Amino acid sequence: MFPRKSRTTPSTVFGVLNGPNLNRIGKSRAIEHYGATTYEDLEQELMELAETHEVEVMCFQSHEEGKLIELIHNHDHQVAGWIINPGALMMYGYSLADAIEDSTNLFIEVHISAIYRREPKRHHSVLSPYCYGQISGLGTTGYKLALLALIELTDSAD
Repeated sequence: MFPRKSRTTPSTVFGVLNGPNLNRIGKSRAIEHYGATTYEDLEQELMELAETHEVEVMCFQSHEEGKLIELIHNHDHQVAGWIINPGALMMYGYSLADAIEDSTNLFIEVHISAIYRREPKRHHSVLSPYCYGQISGLGTTGYKLALLALIELTDSAD
């Protein structure tokens, strides 16, 4: 169910997908749940971590489920794995879940806030059954841990 691609070159690329409203973290998005790190700072931190590990990251953000699906379809062959923070799409993004299930890559679902300590509607993800793992409640550090996990998982593939 979770095929793995082997990391064969130093130019390995990982995709980072962010759903609705995540471009507002560190700005107008609830600081008490999402922290003060801006989306731009997050992208920079991920690029620096990737460079340290001799890999690359491609970061995308969209408010539209269909655009995230197109990104998966159009870039799935270019990446060795995906980090996805679907935002509210975690609750109703069934088409996005289908795209993840159909992918040949590993996905790690990330949530900045502690979703299981929030409103009950945030306790169930329609995506998580198709993701290799989920990280929640560790702020933007969760993205870095997901990247390190993907590097490790793709290094040990085969």
